[in-house]
Amino acid sequence: MRRRTFAAAVLTLFSLAPSMQARAADPERGKAVFDRWCAGCHAGTSRFGGLSAGSYVLQQRYQGTKPPDLEQRTDLLADYIKLTVRRGANVMPRTRKTEISDQDLDNLVAYLTRINR
Repeated sequence: MRRRTFAAAVLTLFSLAPSMQARAADPERGKAVFDRWCAGCHAGTSRFGGLSAGSYVLQQRYQGTKPPDLEQRTDLLADYIKLTVRRGANVMPRTRKTEISDQDLDNLVAYLTRINR
């Protein structure tokens, strides 16, 4: 009887495996996540015409060696994006999984790294 229970558990696990796999990252959904959570500080220009706050800080940090607009960067790494989003950086607050889910974070990474070299 114990063997049947184990075998049933294994079969159940394998039948659930496709539904447990993460969906592929979607850059279009990542753009929506960026617009909702990131663009206010990192979209390059603000609605008032100058650089947005996050872009201004990046401009000062990189002194023209990298674009301050995150959407134009070609050197962003997936792990760095995830770490920065989850932990925050300087005055940028951390973002909880209840705000940006792991899947949406993957989507955001796909969007921000879409033009990487």
